Amino acid sequence: MVHKKTILIIDDHPLFREGLKAIIGRDNRFEVVGEAGNGREGLRLAKKLKPDLVLVDMSLPDQSGIQLTRELKNASLKTRIMIITMHSKVDYIVKAFQAGATAYVVKESAPERLIQGMDTVLEGEYFMDSSVSHKVVEKLMQFPKKEAKITNASYDTLTSREQEIMVFLAEGLSSKEIAEKLFISPKTVDNHRTNILRKLNLHSTIELIRYAARLGIIDVDLWKE
Repeated sequence: MVHKKTILIIDDHPLFREGLKAIIGRDNRFEVVGEAGNGREGLRLAKKLKPDLVLVDMSLPDQSGIQLTRELKNASLKTRIMIITMHSKVDYIVKAFQAGATAYVVKESAPERLIQGMDTVLEGEYFMDSSVSHKVVEKLMQFPKKEAKITNASYDTLTSREQEIMVFLAEGLSSKEIAEKLFISPKTVDNHRTNILRKLNLHSTIELIRYAARLGIIDVDLWKE
């Protein structure tokens, strides 16, 4: 009997998850063992199920796919991570691989590309939804981060929760909206905001947005009319 590779799907759109399961279900080498609609539940299931491969959406309701990728890697799981997203910007791609992803596929791709990517990463290689080779991906990962000059000390002093809240603040969410996403009180969010601004030597949310944009951790297109 052939051992099936186990797959966990983390995406906040139920219809898209169903589509992925349908595509994967056509290949008897794979088995979807779980699914989640947010990062917190996805991380819990990943630790419990220890799948061979996790398919992660870039935009989740409680955190970004890149943040979740880091958490999956920090959990010392041997699972491979494939980002599946609508975003095809180079910055997103580089950051995804730097965070620990081993594959990057855009949602509009043909089903065959998804299966091809799954095969590739489960064999221990990198995969991108393009003609970029393994060596090019490795070269991208070796490039100095363009934001290194401004992250050397300040950004690294933020806790993981502060980094998470910083992204939400920079994306324009209110304290109440962030509190609802993270299941904490608005007052706690405000306290984190104060600490974030102090540690980064910033004085307003506008400065925070500019800082986050320079780091490349938010999409500046969100702020264009």
